[in-house]
Amino acid sequence: MSYAVLFPGQGSQNKGMLEPYIKDSVFSKIIDQSSEILGYNLTEVVQDESKLNNTLYTQPIMVAVSYAMWCVWKERSSALPSYAAGHSLGEYTALVANEFISLEDCLNLVVIRAKSMLEAMDGIEGGMAAVIGLNAEDIQSVCSDLSTDKELIQAVNFNSEKQIVVAGHMNIIKDSAPSFKSKGAKLVKVLPVSIAAHTTLMNECSSVLDKILINMDNLNNNFLFPVIHNVDAKPKDTNSDIINALCKQVKSPVLWTKTIESIREMSITKFIEIGPGNILSGLNKRIASDISSVSISNYENINVASEMCLND
Repeated sequence: MSYAVLFPGQGSQNKGMLEPYIKDSVFSKIIDQSSEILGYNLTEVVQDESKLNNTLYTQPIMVAVSYAMWCVWKERSSALPSYAAGHSLGEYTALVANEFISLEDCLNLVVIRAKSMLEAMDGIEGGMAAVIGLNAEDIQSVCSDLSTDKELIQAVNFNSEKQIVVAGHMNIIKDSAPSFKSKGAKLVKVLPVSIAAHTTLMNECSSVLDKILINMDNLNNNFLFPVIHNVDAKPKDTNSDIINALCKQVKSPVLWTKTIESIREMSITKFIEIGPGNILSGLNKRIASDISSVSISNYENINVASEMCLND
């Protein structure tokens, strides 16, 4: 029974994400615990769309909800995964799931991450856009041509071969479509995001995370399973390497396609997406046709996922 688990990041949140699990006692216990740690009623905040989509709330809430779903899955599954990965913020959930970091420490860290990301954008109008139908080399070439000494645009999420997200200063983002389309892009869609995540604009945020993580004395190097990291699509064996990967991640591209391909190369073709939504399961279909994915954002899909894992 070999499978991998995937944890979604910011963007998968929705007002109804608690409903499928809310009657499960394991899930509810983690939600209550997270509310106590964060100092607000998570269930109430999820219903307030303005707060839910505010990154200060979104980041810790996504970790809490995805981890709560993981706890339900862990109790119901007959075996631990062989590997895990998380898309951007989801990498933090993966590291709570494998017991590298406690839920409390992670939630507190993610709150600081969100604040630092916002502070990095102080006085800067940032943005992100999805570029569809254009290869990575051409996208990076356009980004290089459009960037100046004062403003930048960078490829930040390599989600699949032909779905790549760029980020940077909004002035360039909103005017970039003609340049990408001249190279063959089918669509350039500006996203409702004001933070230029995973760009070099996040250098100071990276430094903040480093200072906090290196002073954490209760990180666990005897984790349950390896996490494949966004920065290089490789697992890490030591605490210092994991810390380094997390600090680099906020200012570096998310190599998601390579992450999934890396797991496939280890003979894993079954993936369980654990968290709200099914974005990562959808991306898997674009990355490779020989892998199977199930999102358990719907409670009933736990049984479907279990059956898939058992049918080796």
